[in-house]
Amino acid sequence: MTQVPPVPAGRPVKHSLSLRGHRTSVSLEAEFWTAFRALAARRNLALNALAAQIDVRRGDVGLASAIRVAVLADLLDRVEDAGSSDRPPSPVEDFGTDR
Repeated sequence: MTQVPPVPAGRPVKHSLSLRGHRTSVSLEAEFWTAFRALAARRNLALNALAAQIDVRRGDVGLASAIRVAVLADLLDRVEDAGSSDRPPSPVEDFGTDR
């Protein structure tokens, strides 16, 4: 049986981002900040540049939620690319890539 990972121990951590010249604060759990930074690095983007890409595509969804969804979508894409066929199609819109 698959084990459920532990629940994050801390509260969301607030960091400032600059989106198109404007500063904004985003609160994410430490694990999401780590994954978000890794996603930006894999795409060879600065964190602010990736945040700006997500921001323009998020519609009326909060930026923190949109970042979490982008991180999840990236994880699901990487699992699929690794050859896993046991997940359903993702209902998540692709953030930040053109395919």
